[in-house]
Amino acid sequence: MLIEWTDPSLSLVFVADEDQPVRLVGLAAGSESDPSAWSRAHQPVVEVLTPQYGNGSGSNSGRHSGTHLGEALRYVRHDTSSTDGVDRLVIEQRDPATGLTALSTFEAHASVAAVRTTTTVSVLPDHPPLTLWAVTSLTTGAVVSTDINHVVVWRGSCSWSAENRWSHQPLRSPGLAERQPTARGETCRGCLSTASTSSWSSGAFVPAGAVSNTATGQTLAWQVEHNGSWLWEVGERPAWRARLDGLPVGSPEAAGPPQEDPSHDGAYVAVLGPTDQLHQWSYPLESGSTFTTVAVTFSVGDSFDQAFARLADHRRAARRRHRQDNTLPVIFNDYMDTLEGDPTEAKLLPLIDAAAAVGCEYFCIDAGWYDDTSGWWASVGDWVPSTVRFPRGLGFVLDHIRARGLVPGLWLEPEVVGVHSEAASSLPNSAFLQRDGVRVRERDRYLLDLRSPEVRTHLDASVDRLVKELGVGYFKLDYNVTPGPGTDYDTVSVGHGLLEHNRALLTWLDGILDRHPDLVLENCGSGALRSDFAMLSRLQLQSTSDQQDPLLYPAIAVGALVHILPEQAGNWSYPQSTMDDEHIAWCMCTGLAGRLYQAGLLDRMNEAQLALVRAGVQAHKDTRHALARSSVSFPTGVPSWDSAWVTVAFSGESETYVIAWRQSDAPATVALALPALTDRELAVEQVYPPVDTVAEWSTERTPSGLTLTSGEGVAAARMLRLTPQW
Repeated sequence: MLIEWTDPSLSLVFVADEDQPVRLVGLAAGSESDPSAWSRAHQPVVEVLTPQYGNGSGSNSGRHSGTHLGEALRYVRHDTSSTDGVDRLVIEQRDPATGLTALSTFEAHASVAAVRTTTTVSVLPDHPPLTLWAVTSLTTGAVVSTDINHVVVWRGSCSWSAENRWSHQPLRSPGLAERQPTARGETCRGCLSTASTSSWSSGAFVPAGAVSNTATGQTLAWQVEHNGSWLWEVGERPAWRARLDGLPVGSPEAAGPPQEDPSHDGAYVAVLGPTDQLHQWSYPLESGSTFTTVAVTFSVGDSFDQAFARLADHRRAARRRHRQDNTLPVIFNDYMDTLEGDPTEAKLLPLIDAAAAVGCEYFCIDAGWYDDTSGWWASVGDWVPSTVRFPRGLGFVLDHIRARGLVPGLWLEPEVVGVHSEAASSLPNSAFLQRDGVRVRERDRYLLDLRSPEVRTHLDASVDRLVKELGVGYFKLDYNVTPGPGTDYDTVSVGHGLLEHNRALLTWLDGILDRHPDLVLENCGSGALRSDFAMLSRLQLQSTSDQQDPLLYPAIAVGALVHILPEQAGNWSYPQSTMDDEHIAWCMCTGLAGRLYQAGLLDRMNEAQLALVRAGVQAHKDTRHALARSSVSFPTGVPSWDSAWVTVAFSGESETYVIAWRQSDAPATVALALPALTDRELAVEQVYPPVDTVAEWSTERTPSGLTLTSGEGVAAARMLRLTPQW
């Protein structure tokens, strides 16, 4: 039986045979998908790993493909529905022997070619409990090619101040070795896997990935919508003949080494939340209880750019609505290359005046505003303003911000308390993530457990006080330490304690915005080490890095746009009075490639330098709404860390904006691929920096796009507007 779930923008095809688990065999953007093209897509749509049953007879590996229970599930029913513009498909499967029931839920917003999926598992009454070790959110063998030699795997590496470094490698060598499909025994156990541990969801890798077909460019892309641990893997899965003469899996008569059918070789993708093997997560599934996996959204396109553009469509449709979505205000923050966590009244007042003079609309005082000493790290958690730093009170400075026409903001790191804070002694031990009765301590901070009512009361009181008494309209929410695998207090496993804490954090954030709907919340985790859509579906913008070298920042800022919406990507711009005009323009162009997040000691600049910054802020105001509706593409490819040229294009209905950065040792000329603008004449205008301030770059139309030519020997950046001439 085929289950076809289609609308004008999307098509999924499942096979539901009586003697096999349900498989997702076809997926395409558009209303038609040819399941015959995926006859080798034999991967079950759900895999469940338990200690009671483990892997099936055809698998003996650490992969999450070929589990016994995944193979044992059988189709029961499916239902479709539509609510508030979201179409939904639910497929129910069951294993009669164990009573395991799996509900696979697929959701798609109207006119969005992307699907969000979760798996919910339970056990029927009168069946023994099952201990879960892993449950997949997404598994499919309908990848991008029936020839595994054409499959390449994409992932984005991250570390502090070196985020969003996208790269790809073949699934076959140097990934998986080519094997002899007719050899005896199990010839395929490996996979290419990428994982995040603990609570920095992007601490090591971006919570997204893709596979592309080198012959056609077709790409399957996915994002993990979870603010904690996750795993995805891409491997090769042969279709094992686990049945001999029709005998069921596991029967004594069918014992012996499985036989392989080489005509059914192919790739598979599996995406999961936390697992036992990597994250110390397990969950005892008893009769009457359920477990739902973390959410994963996937899409397919004719190219890498198109597949991720469709995921961006999903993000825009699925995120929480907020008033600032229409205003997209310019934020000034006093940290990066500015006050560096040492704010005082004397330092802030002239900086506030300068920020207002260049056109900023919010002013956020970063770390240190609560600390009476020369440091700020170990005193976090009480959120009471310093009287040493602000002799006339913090309220006096916030009033000055408002008097200059800006909205005041403050930095918070709500999920920790410093060892020297009053909260560290006043809150009960149950308020903290802990192991064996000992609070988890990391770099002189204790980590709070958001499951705790006392924690939520403490944080709610702090936020409400700062909003109501001081008129704070913006919070930068930071997160600089992680707790390891999790907590063993009041939970079934260490990893499950962390999962529950992460989910409680999301509920707490929802509560803040429910009470204060105009409050703007920034997501920051040591730069961008928790840049997942679980957070960004709620919060208004995301810091993209803590990188303080402006020459290194463009590759990070542009790489972030693969998985972060441009209207949420807060890119630091921190020009200084010691910079020449090209250097200032470089910094401003980085900020223009998303949400301009302004910093820098502007109060030390001369009028000509301030004018160049002011022009950049105005360029952002003139273009921000177009960028917020645009599709992002990468005319010279997704940048690597050492790219000589970094480029990005924001395409709208009537115009395209291109930003390009050229390192000082790069060739003077670069070719931009702009497939959406082929066969059209283009009017090209330099938006920033002003042409009367710096040299204008020359451009030449090509059949596939545009060639840029800059001056030689200096690092420089430009923002251009391309308008098709009809």
